[in-house]
Amino acid sequence: MTKIKEVKVWSVDLGNTKPYTIAFKTVDEVRNAFVEITLDNGLTGIGSGNPSEYVVGETLDQCLEALEEKNLEFLIGRDIREFNQLTFDVWKKFPENPSARAALDIALHDVFTKYLDIPLVKFLGQKIKKLPTSNTIGIKNVEETLREAKDYIQRGFKVLKVKLGHSLDEDVERLMKLREELGNGVVIRVDANQGYTVHQTIELYGRAYDLNLELIEQPLPAHDIAEMKGLPKEVRKVLAADESLITPADAIELVKPPKAAAIFNIKLMKCGGISQALKIADIALHESIDLFWGCNDESIVSITAALHAAYSCANTKYIDLDGSLDLARDVVKGGFILKDGYMYCSDKPGLGVERIG
Repeated sequence: MTKIKEVKVWSVDLGNTKPYTIAFKTVDEVRNAFVEITLDNGLTGIGSGNPSEYVVGETLDQCLEALEEKNLEFLIGRDIREFNQLTFDVWKKFPENPSARAALDIALHDVFTKYLDIPLVKFLGQKIKKLPTSNTIGIKNVEETLREAKDYIQRGFKVLKVKLGHSLDEDVERLMKLREELGNGVVIRVDANQGYTVHQTIELYGRAYDLNLELIEQPLPAHDIAEMKGLPKEVRKVLAADESLITPADAIELVKPPKAAAIFNIKLMKCGGISQALKIADIALHESIDLFWGCNDESIVSITAALHAAYSCANTKYIDLDGSLDLARDVVKGGFILKDGYMYCSDKPGLGVERIG
């Protein structure tokens, strides 16, 4: 009674109550792909995916094409207890579709740990109980930035991530006003989404030095690894690699001396799920690199999966798992617990999510 009986796939536009702008696009629609795996004993596991085409070259339509029934027949009749082989086979089968891999990988993790009757994070080995998630402010004018920041603070969040990358002068002005208005009790991290040059990155670091920014995420274009490695050491100490880090192979390149960044941003939708994410995390651990877990606009399903993976890694220092907080709807309830800006895993088996509707 441990064999995979059925795999269902569907997609839903979850909507966005707060459309926002980052360095390369404006987001107002949130389509996610969903996968549900059912065992012959009736247990089910759910996974979801939402690729960032700009980062990984995969559209949601391509993700759904990869997840067509004929491509998933290799899973039917397989024993869930062959878990590691199943996740390996998923990785090998869909080399060009990281979000399709992520959806399947997450569903396999969910149903397997339900079969074990244990929370996923406990199966992986829980190292962390709670961390504050940042809430993201898109590229806006000073007044709108301050208004949104104050709203998040009133809702109990203590960490803000501010998107930059259109104009260095405007970016610095926004950050100065934020620090002036909010004081030093609020953590500010920034993400330029590849919007800066080497010179602008160094200038931002210098001009914002007294603002006590926690980290600077991916200021340079993803392929500019040599330029990242050439930045001053003090800048690289607060640098987080995001779009430059897709796979474990990328992680190996980034840690070759001199290290390109002191922080790795891991997203399940970039690397293809929990299995590959943990490989990146291991490379980082052995090279004393801190982990920063991020997301796209995603269902509670994959946000919860990322949280469980994050809390199983001793070198996790930051989380930015706000991708489901502004959705208009979802297909599940439960999952993570959010209290005063801190995120916790539930003690329910698997991901602890429950289908609704």
